[in-house]
Amino acid sequence: MEYMYLGRVSTNCYRITASRNLQLTIYLTITKEKLMNNFESFGLSKNLNQALLNMEYTIPTPIQIRAIPVALKGIDILGSAQTGTGKTAAFCIPMIEILTRNENMTALIMTPTRELARQVLDVTNQLVGKSKYIKTACLIGGEAMGKQLNQLRKGPRIIVGTPGRINDHLERKTLDLMDCGYLVLDETDRMLDMGFGIQINQTLKYMPSDKQTLLFSATLPEKIMKLSKKYLYNPERVAVESEKILLTNIKHDVLNIDHNKKYKELLIQLKKRKGSVLIFTKTKHGTQRMAKNLSNDGYKADALNGNLNQNKRDRVMNNFRMKKFKVLVATDIASRGLDVPHIEHVVNYDLPQVVEDYVHRLGRTGRAGAKGSAICFVSPEEKGLWDEINYFLNPSTAKKPINQKNIKNIVSKKRNSSKSNNLSKKKSRNTSTSSKREDVKNKSRNSRRSKKASSFNKTRRSANRRKLSAKSKSKTLSLNNGREKNNTQYNQHP
Repeated sequence: MEYMYLGRVSTNCYRITASRNLQLTIYLTITKEKLMNNFESFGLSKNLNQALLNMEYTIPTPIQIRAIPVALKGIDILGSAQTGTGKTAAFCIPMIEILTRNENMTALIMTPTRELARQVLDVTNQLVGKSKYIKTACLIGGEAMGKQLNQLRKGPRIIVGTPGRINDHLERKTLDLMDCGYLVLDETDRMLDMGFGIQINQTLKYMPSDKQTLLFSATLPEKIMKLSKKYLYNPERVAVESEKILLTNIKHDVLNIDHNKKYKELLIQLKKRKGSVLIFTKTKHGTQRMAKNLSNDGYKADALNGNLNQNKRDRVMNNFRMKKFKVLVATDIASRGLDVPHIEHVVNYDLPQVVEDYVHRLGRTGRAGAKGSAICFVSPEEKGLWDEINYFLNPSTAKKPINQKNIKNIVSKKRNSSKSNNLSKKKSRNTSTSSKREDVKNKSRNSRRSKKASSFNKTRRSANRRKLSAKSKSKTLSLNNGREKNNTQYNQHP
């Protein structure tokens, strides 16, 4: 049977008709994912397509397939995707294409950490290529202002930075965002957790209201949804299921072990495994101590935490990328935006306090579909936290854990109620004592008043007496005067 293509019926629907004799029309629905199986299908510029080829970007990831066409239309995006799914390119590719079409427009990308900002800048520079019309700048803390001022003087059209340093430049009036028409808030949930909400609000005051905004977050809790209503205009929801991605390419090993036995077990696990290892601990001092202990035990290791200055952090990351040492011990500062393709193993020496951070930790391995492994040390004290993480990853199979937060809230409510009762008791006691005091005060006041009144009455009586005596004296004087007058008159008559 011969078929004839007659054209597109709708966005994702095409009409194919059989031979005229059969008079049969077949409607074939083709998903957008199947249609856009390469970057050329997005209608990008020649230079951008060449840059993608140079970067060996051939097949777009699911998040790129969903986000790029929407962003190219100028629509705001509320996106959720795990790190390692190509999210950075999902907002950088349309950004560069839009800036190419609009020569007077600039763009701003805000990230929670310096490491993530540098990673985003690196991807951006590769996509820009050798273009003379689009320059970039990186504004992060821990760097000298002079270096960043030199970048700003060159008139960059793409700025990547952290909220704190961006606000510093805005307050100094060394940064102008009035031409910014493209804003990306990357890892927004993390930025809010780190307390950058105020800085984000301040930054938006320096930007035009008609800008396009892309908000990306690994998860979409209630706080992110509220923020999206504030920052986004009729956004399109773009998401990929991160949990399924994690489970398909990452092998999980969970070890129930006492806390004081963790380090010995860690040495056993490191002997078994080849490739680079990323170990997560919960404290900054813990990273330094463990890296030192591992070095003493024959492993090339280094630490990464927030206490290190920027030069030290850059040096550690560069050495790790160049495979100068095998083991990197880090806090959750490395759970976001750390892109090192050769990381094969992630060790959760200490479980994260936030369930969503576990997803980000595991996102450091198994990048772009590669295989990876995760080892979780779970002490008896962390059993409840692990149950929450396990349920988050496997909601259909895992047992729903007891909500520890609700228990804490109940306890806190009870404590607050007892405190309020105690306060009310104290208040009643205070009121009784105060009433007694008031009674004493009132008595003393009344006594003073009575004394004053009595003294006043006495003085008034004495005054009245003086007045009466004065009147009586005046009367007697007048009578005497009258008598004297009468006598004189009587005496003067002939």
